[in-house]
Amino acid sequence: MSDLRDHAEDIHEQFSDHIDVSVDAVEERLQTLVGEYKVPLDEARRSVTSHYLDEAGMERDALGGGGAGGSNDHVQVADVEEDERWIDVTAKVVDLWDPRSDAVAQVGLLGDESGTIKFTAFASSDLPKLEEGAVYDLGNLVTDEYEGSYSVKLNRTTTIEKLDTDLEVGDDSTTVEGALVAMQSGSGLIKRCPEDDCTRVLQNGRCNEHGEVEGEFDLRIKGVVDDGVDAHEVIFDKETTEAITDISLEEAKDMAMDALDTTVVADEIRDLVIGTYYRVSGPTFGRYVLADDVEALTEPVDPAPALIRARSM
Repeated sequence: MSDLRDHAEDIHEQFSDHIDVSVDAVEERLQTLVGEYKVPLDEARRSVTSHYLDEAGMERDALGGGGAGGSNDHVQVADVEEDERWIDVTAKVVDLWDPRSDAVAQVGLLGDESGTIKFTAFASSDLPKLEEGAVYDLGNLVTDEYEGSYSVKLNRTTTIEKLDTDLEVGDDSTTVEGALVAMQSGSGLIKRCPEDDCTRVLQNGRCNEHGEVEGEFDLRIKGVVDDGVDAHEVIFDKETTEAITDISLEEAKDMAMDALDTTVVADEIRDLVIGTYYRVSGPTFGRYVLADDVEALTEPVDPAPALIRARSM
């Protein structure tokens, strides 16, 4: 209980200047999630913080803006290394993606000289749409973190000023060449949470933040690529997994249905890719390289020596 109280006091301190909420009320919300719904404490804190961010946002609208706790630091995107922080950035809209939900107005990639970072703008925030290729001064963004990957969220208090200039975006991609020597747990046919802007992988039908949900199927490989010196953890998304295995998501679902077991998909993928040399390029999030571009370099080889080395690190 002391841990819950400590987290409740931290959250209360962050929002007490903007909304009328007591430490007891914050602790009660945490206790409901942790005690009744068995949500891990860090995810419970994230959920409760998001709730109060919404309330604080409405209050700041009335006050005329300003980040939680006063003025914000103007930072470069590569320097975002803290969760739940209010920041300002000057960035170019590098890419826009199709939102997975009607609740999300825009999702994409912002970039500056230091690199790139994902952004999300919710429909309820009623913000002007950002244009791909345009540069903006963005104020009152909130940072977010998931599995070591940082992003920013635009909210109803975010200020947007389009600049008549261009911005050189830094290249933060990494290239790894080596043998795919291992597949980690969570590879193959998985289910993700279907809630708005949540891509968490379900564990036994549960999302760490949203509890029991139906889930949506996805396909991925969490692999270890050994270059002869270092072992690199790499995530292949659905598109790259389909490309290197020639197994589509629909085919993977059919395989699992026929066997009444999703593990057959991971087993099949393992047989196809382990020991194959790849050149993988993509951004680094946390300890993972996200495989945007993948090229098979040679025929499969014996992965045993590299695998022994990777496991010993």
